[in-house]
Amino acid sequence: MRTKFIIALFLTVSAIGFSQKKALNSAKKALKSGDLEVANDALIAAEGLMDAADDKMKAQYYFLKGQVASASSDKSLEKMESAANAFTKVLEIEEASGSKKYTNEANAGIQKLRQALVEQAVEDQKAGKNKEAADKLYLGYRTNKADTSYLYFAASNAVNGKDYDAALRYYDELIDLGYEGIEKSYVATNKESGEVEAFDSKELRDFSVKAGTHIKPNVTKTESRKSEITKNIALIYISQGKDEEAIKAMEAAKKENPNDASLLQAEADMFYKLGNVAKYKELMEQIVANDPENPNLFYNLGVSASRLGDNEQAVEYYKKALELKPDYTSAQINIAAIILSGETALNDEMNSLGTSNADYKRFDILKKQKQDLYREAVPFLEGALESKPDNVEAVRTLMQIFYQLDDPKAEDMKNKLKALEGGN
Repeated sequence: MRTKFIIALFLTVSAIGFSQKKALNSAKKALKSGDLEVANDALIAAEGLMDAADDKMKAQYYFLKGQVASASSDKSLEKMESAANAFTKVLEIEEASGSKKYTNEANAGIQKLRQALVEQAVEDQKAGKNKEAADKLYLGYRTNKADTSYLYFAASNAVNGKDYDAALRYYDELIDLGYEGIEKSYVATNKESGEVEAFDSKELRDFSVKAGTHIKPNVTKTESRKSEITKNIALIYISQGKDEEAIKAMEAAKKENPNDASLLQAEADMFYKLGNVAKYKELMEQIVANDPENPNLFYNLGVSASRLGDNEQAVEYYKKALELKPDYTSAQINIAAIILSGETALNDEMNSLGTSNADYKRFDILKKQKQDLYREAVPFLEGALESKPDNVEAVRTLMQIFYQLDDPKAEDMKNKLKALEGGN
C-alpha cells in the first residue's frame, strides 16, 4: 500500500515538474519570437507551480519574467519595476543555491533597466515632470542600493516636483545611510591651455599625463551634501507649516557645518518665512561679519532678499557687491531688473485711467515716472555690457528703453542686436 502511495506521489511530482518545464519552454519560445503576450500567459500558467519548483526552475522563471517585463514597449514604471524585481529575485536565488546560470544575464538586464530609468528621468526633468523623474530614480536606487546617488537625485527631483512627503522619506533614508555625497574627481592641467581639466576615470587622466598633453595630476573631492540635505529638510517642514521640526532640522544642519555661509543664509530665510524678522536680520548681519570683503556673498544675499520679496534690501546688497567688484555683471543685471519691475504698477495705473483732464495730468506724471525708471536702470545695463558685450538680453532691453526715451542710441543697440543674433 505504501509503495503505491510513493509511486502516486512520484507521478504527481513528475507531472508538476513536466508542466512547469512545458510552461517555461513555451514562454522562452514565445519570447524569442517576440510574442510577449503568449510569453506572459505561459508565465502566468507556471506561476502557481513555482512553490513546488526547485531553485534552478525558479531562477529560470524569474529570469524569463524579467525579460518579458523589460521587453515591453510602453515604458511604464510598473513594467520596469516588475522587471527589476524579477531580475533581483534571480540573483537572490542563484546566490543562495550557488548556481550562476542566469546571474550574468540578470545583472545585464538590471544594468539596462538602470540606464533606461536614467534616460527617462532626464526626459521627465526636461519636461518639468520632476515627480515622475523622482519615481524612476528611486527605482534605479532600489536595483542597486550601493549607488546612493540615485537616492539623492530622487530626493532632489521630489523637492522640485513638490512631492515633499516622498522627499522627506528619501532624505531620511540618506541620513540613516550616513550619506555624504563626496565624490572624487581625477584632474590634470592641460599643457597647452593651462586649464585644469577633469577626467572620467583615473586611467584616462594617467594616460593623458603619459601622452604628454597634461601635467600635475591630482585628485579633488566635492563638498559634502549633508548640510544641503538637512537644510532642505528644514525648508520642507516650513512649507508644511511644521515650524518646530524645521528649527530642529536646521540646528542639526548647523552642527554638521557651523561655518557654512549658505546654511546660515538658509537659516535666515527660514526665520524670515516664519515671521521672525529680528532673527533674520541678526543672522544676515552675522553672515556679513564673517566675510565682509566677499562680493559673491553680498550677491547671494541680494538674491535671497529678492526671493523673499525685500527688493530694497536686495539692491543694497547688490550695490555692495559692485563696490567690491565693479564689473559684477550679474549684480548689475539684477539691479536693473528690480528697478524695471516698478514699471508694471505704473503701466497698470496708466491703463486704468479715463479721458478726463485729471486723468490726462495723472498720465503725464506716470509717464515721467516711468521714464525716470528707465534712466535709473540704464547705467547698470550699460555697465553689464562693458564686461559682457555679447549679453543679448541686456542689448535688447537697452534698445527698448532708448526707443521709449527717444534716444538715438536705440539704433546703435538695434544694430548691435542684429550682429549678435547673426543679422536676423
